[in-house]
Amino acid sequence: MNHHAEKACKLFAEGRNCAQAVFTAFCDVTGLDEELALKLSSSFGGGMGRMREVCGACSAMFMVAGILYGYSSESDDKEKAEHYKRIQYLAEEFRRQHESIICRDLLKGLSVDKSPVPDKRTEQYYKVRPCIRFVCTAADVLDKYIEENPLGSV
Repeated sequence: MNHHAEKACKLFAEGRNCAQAVFTAFCDVTGLDEELALKLSSSFGGGMGRMREVCGACSAMFMVAGILYGYSSESDDKEKAEHYKRIQYLAEEFRRQHESIICRDLLKGLSVDKSPVPDKRTEQYYKVRPCIRFVCTAADVLDKYIEENPLGSV
């Protein structure tokens, strides 16, 4: 396990949501202040505010990729296409390990709802919830991508 995955898993185990755990683990690479990173990613937990859509760990992985490799030009379609290709690659690497990037599919078989009230982080929660695996995978996939695509070489 790489150090970003370890940090992400630690943050999740301390009570951060899945998106916060992954996004904040990469502050050393993105240069973001940890508090800003926590706030920026807070909306994406539970598949976008517990709506069970795209997994928050994946959303965080995509946000970090955007900071590191993203585009800002509104007219460079080549650059835009390259970035979307990158995001699709990262999603596929995650999907290869877990069959989906959709929160409700990843939690299939568990009693989960879309209530805005978060579940209490108890010992039982961590025993049943597979989310820490998704957090670890997203951080690992992103670290591997960064290693294979050093900044400045894109």
